[in-house]
Amino acid sequence: MKLIEGGVCAAKGFTANGIHCGIRKNRTKRDLALIYSEKKAAAAAVYTTNLVKGAPLIVTKEHLSDGTAQAIICNSGNANTCNANGIQIAQEMSQLLGQALAISPEDVVVASTGVIGQPMEITPIAAGIPELIAGLTESGSDRAAEGIMTTDTVKKEVAVEFTLGEKTCRIGGIAKGSGMIHPNMATMLVFITTDVAISPRLLQKALSSDIAETFNMVSVDGDTSTNDMVTVLANGMAGNPEITQENEDFNLFMKALNTVTVHLCRCIAGDGEGATKLLECHVTGADTLETARTVAKSVICSSLLKAAMFGADANWGRVLCAIGYSGAQVDVGKIDVAFQSKAGTIAVCQNGAGLDFSEELAKTILLEKEITILVELNSGDAASTAWGCDLTYDYVKINGDYRT
Repeated sequence: MKLIEGGVCAAKGFTANGIHCGIRKNRTKRDLALIYSEKKAAAAAVYTTNLVKGAPLIVTKEHLSDGTAQAIICNSGNANTCNANGIQIAQEMSQLLGQALAISPEDVVVASTGVIGQPMEITPIAAGIPELIAGLTESGSDRAAEGIMTTDTVKKEVAVEFTLGEKTCRIGGIAKGSGMIHPNMATMLVFITTDVAISPRLLQKALSSDIAETFNMVSVDGDTSTNDMVTVLANGMAGNPEITQENEDFNLFMKALNTVTVHLCRCIAGDGEGATKLLECHVTGADTLETARTVAKSVICSSLLKAAMFGADANWGRVLCAIGYSGAQVDVGKIDVAFQSKAGTIAVCQNGAGLDFSEELAKTILLEKEITILVELNSGDAASTAWGCDLTYDYVKINGDYRT
């Protein structure tokens, strides 16, 4: 298992592109992205749990009912949510792209991200599709990653290479996510491609299993978006024996998928709106996995703790407070807490009570860009990790005038 370049184009048979078509007024920003598979692929997706869902998700869910797809089109700058003609626009995007690529419109995944409730027209997208297709290339992942960004400050992409049945296989992904991110699947747009041969049923099982420990464990601001989903396409062009049962090959595929998703989780959390630090809460010693997950999520979602991390303040009481209202049944008298970064580790709480520690060392540790909050419950063997970011003045500035 090794990290490689290429993002969603690292796997065989995938090309991508991103252009500015005119949805955004700023012509320097790409606003339309395309990922295309040379062959029809097995497909799986997980969608937001928000009851208000963007029209593209509704259309995509219908298209993926047969477990296959061949292309993904995504626009940024307009969420196509709560629009009277939203379904029509999403369907037209599929039809126009399908016609231009000579594939079935039902084999198109449609996605949108941006402002909710903003009127949308098909005109710029229709005009941009010829250029979008003409520019498809094996080096286009970077442009596609840029085309799906909203308030993101950096592009998010990754790819890994591994071996299945003596065949070299690859899996890569791009993501967008900076605000409206909360652990209640889904919480961002993530597009993953692989040349592994795997059945649609097991691809869906792999994705659904993975998100419980990855994308469902990310929070930036406590808001669950309306448009977000994670989609995986697997075109089988690596030539490995098709994975049709939960065997050693399936487990290795799960490991590769998890490597990609964890990397993207960290990228998303670290690029939270206004964020200056990536926060990771690692909970160990829980009596059950559910307890570990609940505690980790609660700590990473605490606005008070996030603010303390921004100020490099080792206010460990906010960690205990978040655990206390999490709903998890824990023995408070057994909890240990420490803060860790590349500058070192400092224990601040043992058995639910404070320890004498150097405030100067603690501040040095918490001034780093990546902070780990270590929580030991001392009640079992289960563990879980959640990711988030600090809460800064800039978060309010960004969201105070996001629409206008």
